Amino acid sequence: MFFKQFYDEKLAQTSYMVACQKTNEALIIDPMRVLDEYEAVAKAEGFKITQATETHIHADFASGLRDVARKFDATLYVSDEGDENWKYENMPENTVYLKDGDSIHVGHVELKVVHTPGHTPESISFVLTDHGGGSQEPMGIFTGDFVFVGDIGRPDLLEEAAKIEGTTEIGANAMFNSIQNLQKYDDFLQIWPGHGAGSACGKSLGAVPLSTLGYERHNNWAFNLTEKQAFIKELTSEQPEPPLYFAQMKKVNKVGLPLFEVKDIPVGTPETLAGQIFDLRSKEAFREGFVKGSINIPYNSKFLQFIGWFINYDAPMTVIADPAISETLQKDLASIGYDQLQLIVPEKEATRYFNDHYDSISATDFAKQYANTKNILDVRTTSEYTAGNLEKSVHIHYGHLMESDIPFTGEDDIIYVHCQSGVRSAMAMSVLKAKGYNNIVNVESGYNGIRVAMDK
Repeated sequence: MFFKQFYDEKLAQTSYMVACQKTNEALIIDPMRVLDEYEAVAKAEGFKITQATETHIHADFASGLRDVARKFDATLYVSDEGDENWKYENMPENTVYLKDGDSIHVGHVELKVVHTPGHTPESISFVLTDHGGGSQEPMGIFTGDFVFVGDIGRPDLLEEAAKIEGTTEIGANAMFNSIQNLQKYDDFLQIWPGHGAGSACGKSLGAVPLSTLGYERHNNWAFNLTEKQAFIKELTSEQPEPPLYFAQMKKVNKVGLPLFEVKDIPVGTPETLAGQIFDLRSKEAFREGFVKGSINIPYNSKFLQFIGWFINYDAPMTVIADPAISETLQKDLASIGYDQLQLIVPEKEATRYFNDHYDSISATDFAKQYANTKNILDVRTTSEYTAGNLEKSVHIHYGHLMESDIPFTGEDDIIYVHCQSGVRSAMAMSVLKAKGYNNIVNVESGYNGIRVAMDK
């Protein structure tokens, strides 16, 4: 048997390839939309990608499931569990629909289907047994967003992101039962999860890429709360705010996306800039000059975690960036289901459009004048704000600023904006500027810097 784990650090998303080395057939589990890595590995190993499946309809990334069928003529296997609201649509005619107890065979490797609802109603896991290696005992289980290292999948995304009321409680009850159903398996069963640390699909995911059921029984909180109501309370409390793009992912992964292909994106400086404008330069460069109305999301390892809060999926996009990133940027945007990049304005030529800037203040200077400060906007997450905040501050998550009313009056009063360390507040400044707030100041070093300065 061949086994390989693929990890997308930008989305903390994990996918897998399993192959039978006797028949050279390969299966992809939870494929990402950009298929380059799978194709390269299959070619290097001499495999033919014949099948693909996924554990559920994903909310945090754009699935490549249908593209595997288009590109490799592979057979697709999808869950037929759950209610009618979460059935796959627009699937190939030869798609195989799976129920609890069914099996997928990749040559001499078997993946047994286990219905594990909770994160979503249709969620399934796959218990792998390598019959080709002579084993009758299962080696491991692909858990998707069911069990992670140190945590389990949140049950509230259908309610929080897809706005289906009442699903959190139903999902939490189902998750409790799904955890109990794992008791029949031995401790040595390996856990192969769908996400790692940094994913918003849980609240305390570990950074280790895999685990064992025995280890999770000892160390994962979900296996140590045996009273249902206590379990549900812990599971549904203090989950991170789901990015706004999650609702779009649930939709497109259910109905499908067109085949992704890299395009030649125009590069230039037209008279006017069309569509939504994102400035991918550093926050320091953006602060000194920018196009009013543009949103500053620096192009770094956390780019996708941030831009997903602000993308309008119905509008084309212009970016101010280095044209050399065109291909990687398209792939990144495709991974969250966006294919409408229209124009790249070279950052060295973008100054002709700049018509605004914003001011900053050091945490030390802010602390000195705090007693006489009226308007303070805290743009951190709810859990960060709850853990500690400035008494006079108003809290609005940075990702919700675009659609939120800013509760300050007095056009002449300065609004001081801070996050935890200064990164997200810089993005918030661009959003507030786009909304028409001009008398705003970013507090450098954020809450961390403010507390240090106040404690001196």
